[in-house]
Amino acid sequence: MRAAVVEQYGGPDAIVVKEVTNPTPGPDEIRVAVSYTACNRADTLQRQGAYPDPVKREYEILGLEYAGVVESIGSRVTQWSVGDRVMGIEAGACNAELVITHERMAMRVPESVADAEMAGIPEVFITAWDALVAQGGLTSGSWALVHAGASGVGTAAIQIAKSIGAKIAVTCSAGKADACRNLGADLVLERSPADWLSELQTAVPQGMNVVLDVIGGEESDRNLRALASQGTVMQVGLMGGASSSITTGLILAKRATWIGTTLRNRPIEQKVLAVQGFASQMLPRFDSGDLRPVIDTTFSLDDIADAHRHMEADANVGKILLKI
Repeated sequence: MRAAVVEQYGGPDAIVVKEVTNPTPGPDEIRVAVSYTACNRADTLQRQGAYPDPVKREYEILGLEYAGVVESIGSRVTQWSVGDRVMGIEAGACNAELVITHERMAMRVPESVADAEMAGIPEVFITAWDALVAQGGLTSGSWALVHAGASGVGTAAIQIAKSIGAKIAVTCSAGKADACRNLGADLVLERSPADWLSELQTAVPQGMNVVLDVIGGEESDRNLRALASQGTVMQVGLMGGASSSITTGLILAKRATWIGTTLRNRPIEQKVLAVQGFASQMLPRFDSGDLRPVIDTTFSLDDIADAHRHMEADANVGKILLKI
């Protein structure tokens, strides 16, 4: 099969699309013929040697999500048949023509979602739902703040919050504000250089019940100041830096909860719980029209270096997909 392989760490041109050995499914696994996959921020970090795949593989193949059809099944698989349309997340190796996954990690693609859109769902929608709802406890009538509102996770978070009856504020660059409003964001704030915190506190003085932050760095202290009493900060990424100065007393005064979370490094059973929880609660909302994948650009697998450049230029609104 052909796959996007990192043979040495570096810039986008370090990625080599080459023939590699086909993966072999175990008894509880399925092998998927991938139609579409995606480029995520984690892939750009892995390419630079900053976010290693926790699974040791023969080849270092990029990619955290896939969508396609079941090509073969293991001897103990009961949930899937050859030809089923599936999608899902993995710790890596999804930027390839074939991928293997445990049968309980795969999700059925909603009927209303086209083949060209289906890889825009797994990573960002599961991440947003898990952070906001499953761990963050967001409920109808409460407020969420999401940074990078026009990113893949951000566009998914806006839709999920609105679909459960919550209210949502987002930060983004000025040029992406309308895209966030069109998705349903209740309050759109320019993150930099504007003073988003003062504007947020004026508009919603009671504070945010959940903050989903992919930035870290200098936003960390402002997140605490934006938080409501007994609110939760969900730290999903650190695009703005891994170190910051915070007012620790705010954690005590607000009785705040601060949770660091990733999907990639979790044990398989925890991943299955997240995937199946999302699938049961959220996948029907794609067919009802409450949720939809937001696709920015689709590149061919051979143009994966350009996809990484597009991601690193912060030029996208929604997902960057790769067609296999």
